Amino acid sequence: MYLMNPPVLAAPIPGKSLILYISAQERSVGALLAQGNDEGKENALYYLSRMMTPNELNYSPIKKLCLALIFVIQKLKHYFQAHTIRLISKSNPIKYVMAKPVLSDRLARWYRQFQQFKIIYVPAKAVKGQILADFLADHPIPAEWELTDELPDEEVFMVESPWSMYFDGATHRDGAGAGVVFYTPEADVLPYSFTLTCRCSNNVAEYQALILDFETAVDMKQLHLRVYSDSKLVVNQLLGIYDVKKPELILYYKYARQLMGYLDSVTIEHIPRNFNQQPDSLARVASMITLPSHRNQISICQNWVIPPMFNEEGDGEEENTYHIFVHEIEKEDWRHLIIDYLNHGKLPEDPKKMVDIRRRAPRFIYYKGTLYRRSFDGVFLRCLGEDEAMQAIEEAHSGICDAHQSGPKLHSRIKRMGYYWPTMVKDCIDFARRCQACQFHGNFIH
Repeated sequence: MYLMNPPVLAAPIPGKSLILYISAQERSVGALLAQGNDEGKENALYYLSRMMTPNELNYSPIKKLCLALIFVIQKLKHYFQAHTIRLISKSNPIKYVMAKPVLSDRLARWYRQFQQFKIIYVPAKAVKGQILADFLADHPIPAEWELTDELPDEEVFMVESPWSMYFDGATHRDGAGAGVVFYTPEADVLPYSFTLTCRCSNNVAEYQALILDFETAVDMKQLHLRVYSDSKLVVNQLLGIYDVKKPELILYYKYARQLMGYLDSVTIEHIPRNFNQQPDSLARVASMITLPSHRNQISICQNWVIPPMFNEEGDGEEENTYHIFVHEIEKEDWRHLIIDYLNHGKLPEDPKKMVDIRRRAPRFIYYKGTLYRRSFDGVFLRCLGEDEAMQAIEEAHSGICDAHQSGPKLHSRIKRMGYYWPTMVKDCIDFARRCQACQFHGNFIH
């Protein structure tokens, strides 16, 4: 019966998702691409396997799984572009890469390839089906490969412990801010500080901080949280102890409850203020560095309307309204050329710019609408435009915590803050030379 129905590779059915099994052994990686038919059985579409290079043999088990997934993406890219992929594996290689606070060059390239396609991870609960059994049999564990309890990434194969999250909101006469701090089970700290765009009450700031926390957790695929806050009102309203009576809090409450539905498990607890000092400090700093509304917007077109003027001789019913349109020419942003090349492979027509973009692009990464540049120490710096760069220089040189540093020191400080633009050294030196306070209080040179 088996010989009458050999396992012949089938053609994919358009519109249906594909199933991808990946496996990584000590010296080889392999994969099976399949698709379910109308009878509920899986048809094999493609088999892949290869031996690892000497450098790849030093990878940890989870990195070898990432290598197996990258190997399949490179070989079967046309399948990934046309179908949704259901990845079945013992651990999630995509989540492993996303959970890294700082990505190395290799992991950053892998992460960019993962984000290009719709890949849904499905845990491998049980080995079922002859196709999967045949595939795993092609990669048996060698007899001389002894099992050990001291795996370098053994936490990946364990049940995830929930993260602890502390949030707080603060209001100031110049604006409002929110602070969020995540604590991983390994005692790693991930602090975030947000500047709110409009003035609001302290309770609204607390809700916005909570919403930013949930959105950040969902974005990081961290769906198990223990939430702590010193706001008794917000905590008791989310727990259902207090009713939400103020109209301005109802929308924030509903949206926060909606985000809680995206999490697998979440607990909320009220704590004293002295246990929530770090988020409170972040929120207060963010509220004090809020920029005025005329400085954080780039206006491309403005519409000025002169108020109506009444005719002195008439009865006041006739009125003349004058409309003046002021169009500003949009400045060329240096980031656009690199973003166009990274996303669409588009290059400028100028041969010199074309060579320059190709040379510089490998050091950049475009993630969720923001361009980053990898520094020499492996940290990704956020790329700023001309207006954002001037705001960063003003804040670092003569802001609230100003030190009026010289040009080279100012450049180093901005770089440590995580920002980059091509002319930052020259701009910092020029700004420090033009600073009136520095010229007034500086040492006289004879």
